[in-house]
Amino acid sequence: MKYRIEHDLLGKKEVPVDAYYGIHTLRAYENFHISGQKIHRELIISLAMVKKAAAIANMKAGLLDEKRAKAIILACDEIISGKYHDQFIVDALQGGAGTSSNMNANEVIANRAAELLGGSRGDYSIIHPLEHVNLSQSTNDVFPTAVRIAAIRLLKPLSEDLAELQSVLQEKEEEFSDVCKMGRTELQDALPVMLGQEFGAYAQAVARDRWRIYKVEERLRQVNIGGTAVGTGVNAELKYIFSVIEILREITGLGLARAEYMMDPTQNNDVFVEVSGLLKAAAVNLIKISNDIRLMSSGPKCGLMEINIPEVQAGSSIMPGKVNPVIPEAVKQAAFQVIACDHAITLCAQAGEFELNFTLPQIAYNLFMQIDLLRNAIRIFIDKCIKGITANKGYLKETVEKSYSYATALVPYIGYEKATEIAKMAKEKGKTIREVVLEAGLFTEEELDIIFNPYEITKPGIPGKRRLKGEK
Repeated sequence: MKYRIEHDLLGKKEVPVDAYYGIHTLRAYENFHISGQKIHRELIISLAMVKKAAAIANMKAGLLDEKRAKAIILACDEIISGKYHDQFIVDALQGGAGTSSNMNANEVIANRAAELLGGSRGDYSIIHPLEHVNLSQSTNDVFPTAVRIAAIRLLKPLSEDLAELQSVLQEKEEEFSDVCKMGRTELQDALPVMLGQEFGAYAQAVARDRWRIYKVEERLRQVNIGGTAVGTGVNAELKYIFSVIEILREITGLGLARAEYMMDPTQNNDVFVEVSGLLKAAAVNLIKISNDIRLMSSGPKCGLMEINIPEVQAGSSIMPGKVNPVIPEAVKQAAFQVIACDHAITLCAQAGEFELNFTLPQIAYNLFMQIDLLRNAIRIFIDKCIKGITANKGYLKETVEKSYSYATALVPYIGYEKATEIAKMAKEKGKTIREVVLEAGLFTEEELDIIFNPYEITKPGIPGKRRLKGEK
């Protein structure tokens, strides 16, 4: 391999001659063998967007000549389009509050821009990573701004995925609207419900997640670009500071705003804790829904056997014919990891000192992981599980008839004590509530048909009261 020689504060170093990154990136690459993961694709794009906005603002302010500025802008556009992402080689977990990622962006952009001007990689006399690409900037306003942009760009499709999950659950609510089953509290028989009502409740929970995540973008819109190192804006001219946010808003298409107090987003990361908390809430709901589906589909002969979920792979290397609920299980594991990431973000956000939080790369790493995990989990949950769920209608009807919970529907007519006596007698004799009530002569078959009607017993009011009175 051929090398070029670059130098920095610490001395000289060989850099691969064909690399777009430089000595600062290479040192960081060698220092941080931690996660084995590079920074997120959306963060690379967002960094390029910030650098493009800065180049335009510097040019308009007369701080950067047009020739260099246009080369930097074109290099940024190429990165935004997906090129040269392989040149961003720094580990996602890194010391320095994102300095390594910022330097990686500066060097790749500078070397590509130099090429566009007819120069060669490593010739920083044409375009310098710090003097030109990083002009009027600091890692401490570039990186937090890029993280917020990337988060917003990732959250938008997550909100759309949640909207689709809500819609699919509502379709099941409609499909199972006439399927009566036993409701359960504390895993014990409770009162009959419609299977569709259960799916409707799931849809409501997901609807809240969708709305919360859709709205949380507002919390991320305030950025500190222009604040430079500690939020005071030192080394950045006012005409640059006031124009760069307008330009960045246009480039990103997002409703970004310059933070009124730029030191705030430079040192404080509570907004990421808030966003992460909402992602955790979505994960909790996914776990709850997955739990219920696993239980309702348990069997297929010796479990609850209430619903069937699509069979997607063989379930055992020793038990022929066994099929496991692997999709809900995978969704739960993804959701567990989302919750773990939330804890990491909480620890990181409180770990900052004074004017900067060195853990922002870890916050970004965990936040983007949360979003990706949720998106991927929701996608397979929809396509490989929920859409294909069917109900064991005959079996569900049979279990409802056998349940002692029908005694609850009799309480308004015969009182709690008498209803308890009926339930106890049914258990002792191994009979249904209906059979015991008929034997006792308390109601006729026709009256019980009205009281125990699934549509009566699964809606507000006293089951059968109006119909028994002849009311419509």
